[in-house]
Amino acid sequence: MRRLFGHILLTLLLPFCAAAQIAGTAGSFSRIGFGARGMGMGNACVAVNTGDVSTYYNPALSAFSETPTAAATFSILAFDRYENSLSYTRSLQPMAGLSIGLINAGVRNIDGRDGDGQHTEDYSVNENQFFLSFANRVDERVSIGVTVKLLYSKLFDNVKSSTVGFDLGLCAQLTDQLSLGAAVIDLNSKYKWDTKQIYFENGRTTEDKFPSLRRIGLAYKFLEAGALFSAEFENSSQGSNLFRIGAEYTFMTAFTLRGGIDRLELGDNATGAKPSLGFTLTQPINGWTPSIHYTYVVESFAPHGMHIISISSAL
Repeated sequence: MRRLFGHILLTLLLPFCAAAQIAGTAGSFSRIGFGARGMGMGNACVAVNTGDVSTYYNPALSAFSETPTAAATFSILAFDRYENSLSYTRSLQPMAGLSIGLINAGVRNIDGRDGDGQHTEDYSVNENQFFLSFANRVDERVSIGVTVKLLYSKLFDNVKSSTVGFDLGLCAQLTDQLSLGAAVIDLNSKYKWDTKQIYFENGRTTEDKFPSLRRIGLAYKFLEAGALFSAEFENSSQGSNLFRIGAEYTFMTAFTLRGGIDRLELGDNATGAKPSLGFTLTQPINGWTPSIHYTYVVESFAPHGMHIISISSAL
């Protein structure tokens, strides 16, 4: 067990010499974040194993799920972009967990024009990620997990791609208050394009790989105060290095306030930090406990920020 734990941490922390960034690389939709809670905490959730856990951040988290939970997210983004998601997470007796979900994203209203500059029609592109996560506790306080992801994207007419990627994760409850999480994201994730159907003999086959990500972080829960603080470090196969921090405070059972900062990058190629602020309202209704989550995320290079709205419920 200790040897496995050490190997995973070593893999996550292997440094890259060159400073770089992953903006503009394939799969950017899958790196925006997942749900209003996660994005409200700056996406610093690799070690957050309490509340509405999300295996988007770490496949090992579902084994710590307290109750079966379903969630749906709707986003309002600039530049005619959109991103929506669905998920269902639950623990499995005696010490396992399962999560399934979908991320759907894309861009609408792309202005199509002919060689004379005349408008022809509006185009759109879409990207989708279907995922299935399974985790198992190898110890009462330690779980490991894997996510299998089916990636499907439609770029233009018959230009489509479908491939499979993987995530690996580990979560350890070090003390009653402190947890550690580590994950390797987007192993083998990529797009394969074939344009021969529209360009015939001038077409070609290309491959766009998603950057693989290595994350490690800590989450500390102030049990009596009802507060949670989390921080994580991420290194990518492109050589980028960044930090994330997040926190939430539950004033009462019905109201939680949270905030965070994503993309605190190191080096001269930083793409701009993304602060976020959000809240959760919870109101039991006849044995049903729905929650409404809202988060606003600042985007440095967009005319307005992201509005993220999620609805979740314990089942």
